This record gives sequence, C-alpha cells and structure tokens, in this order.
Amino acid sequence: MEAKQDLERFGLRKIRSGKVRDLYYWKEELWMVTTDRVSAFDCILPELIPTKGIIINQIALGWLEKTSLLFPNALLSEELPPEVNLPEWNGRLMRMLPCDPIPVEFIARGYLVGSGWKEYLEKGTVGGYRLPPHLTFGSPLPEPLFSPTTKAKEGHDEALDVESAKKILGDNYDVLKNITLDLYLFGKKYAYQKGLILVDTKFEFGRRDEKLYLIDEMLTPDSSRFWLVEDYEKHKGNSAYYDKQIIRMYLEQSKWNKQPPPPHLSQEIIEETQKRYKEVLSRLFPERLKKLEASINQ
Repeated sequence: MEAKQDLERFGLRKIRSGKVRDLYYWKEELWMVTTDRVSAFDCILPELIPTKGIIINQIALGWLEKTSLLFPNALLSEELPPEVNLPEWNGRLMRMLPCDPIPVEFIARGYLVGSGWKEYLEKGTVGGYRLPPHLTFGSPLPEPLFSPTTKAKEGHDEALDVESAKKILGDNYDVLKNITLDLYLFGKKYAYQKGLILVDTKFEFGRRDEKLYLIDEMLTPDSSRFWLVEDYEKHKGNSAYYDKQIIRMYLEQSKWNKQPPPPHLSQEIIEETQKRYKEVLSRLFPERLKKLEASINQ
C-alpha cells in the first residue's frame, strides 16, 4: 500500500486497519480497501492469501448490486476517481457513504452447524429457538433463524437473546430481523441456482440521517459458510466448506489455544483457500471473475 505522504497527496486520510480492511476518508466518502489478510478466532494470521481481498470484494460488490432494490446499501462506487492514482487498489475498493455502525452482527442460519450445533446438542435450541429433536449435524433448519450477536471491539462476540437485542435496536429490531432473513433467503435462492448452498451468514447495518443501510461486505466466504450443492447431496454434514471454515478447521487441528500469537498456515492450506474462494466467485459472479482476470493479464 502507498506511504502516508502519498495518501495525503491524494486527499486520503487513514482511519484504521481492521482485521481484513483498511479504512480511509476521502472528501465526504468512506473508503474500504480489502486486503489479503485473513483472521480467525479474533486473530490476524501471519500469512496472506494471495488475491483473497480482490475475490471477496468482487463477491460483495456483486451481492450489493443484486440486492440494492431489496434494501439500500451505502455503496457509492467501486471505481477510483481519476485524480487518485492507486492502481493497486483496483478491484479492492468500496467507496461508501459514511454511516454510524450498529454494534450488532446480524446473523441468519439455515443449517445446523457451528456454534448453533453446539447449542443444539446442549439445550435443543439454536439462538434460543426450540428445534425438533433428533436433528443431525448439517441438517436444514425448519426455517431460517435470526441469531444476532454483539460486535465486540476486543474479545469474542456474545450471543444476544431477543430482549437484549431489542434493548440495543429499539424500534428497528423487527425491521432489521426481517431484512436479515429476507437477504439470507434471497442469497440462498440465488446461490443454489449457481450450485452453492448458503449455510449461514452475517450482515452489518448502519444509520445515516435516520435511515438504515447495509454498510459492509455481504455473503462472502469470509462472512458466510458455503457448500457445493452436489457435495451436500452426497455427504450432508460432511460437505467440504468453500469459505473461511477451512482455515478454522486447520487451526483447530493444530491444537492452538486460540490466544495470540496464531500459528502459521501451511502453503497447502493457503493455496486451497484461494482455490475455494475463487470457485465461489466463479459460480456466483463469473462476469466479475472474467473482468478481474482480464485486468490482471493486461
């Protein structure tokens, strides 16, 4: 990335670096630049996944474009303005309308996996919702569930029950619950047509001038779980993940205690992660992959 003085020359002011994205102000806009960093269990890992940032940014842009009529988002443009000469940001950039983030992760679950599976084994519930007995790992839920969590600045996010979520969200609780589930169902249907199962996902929303907006990436392998349809039909709960879960599973097998510093990733897992992320882009938005490959080959 460019040195600080070069960024200032273009009128850019860096706000902060997140786990994956670097944030800047430019005039009246918020710029989000997606890097190749990868995080797991609230730690940034030592290795980069080459081109990962471009891939997930293109997936997110495709979804924001497709869902813009379903719910407003903060995206203004994905193109660099002519006066900002930062070609290394091509494909990685979202120019956004600045919003006040809502401190909640809006999670929709469609299948019995992850922390939902652990809760089900212990209590017979997911996100506090009672489920039928005798479900197995990877089973589709009777209906998609809304299970929000806190968005912790440090440490781990914590599940929110209905009353706690309503205290934070107030009158917007029902609106944001319903749009979370509507966006999940829209994404699930579209992804299935492309040979992918959208297992679960999270969204982030913000406010500006009393209006609500989607403000971050959506339905990418960094923020969602994906299976291939043909793999799920054969293996059900043992389906291969086409998302960041492949890295989480690798780290859990390493016996890491999930405290800094995190272990290194093998070259094999780096290459396999890149391959699976690219497969998701190629299935969901092949036109964006072709455009991306054409620009790289120029």
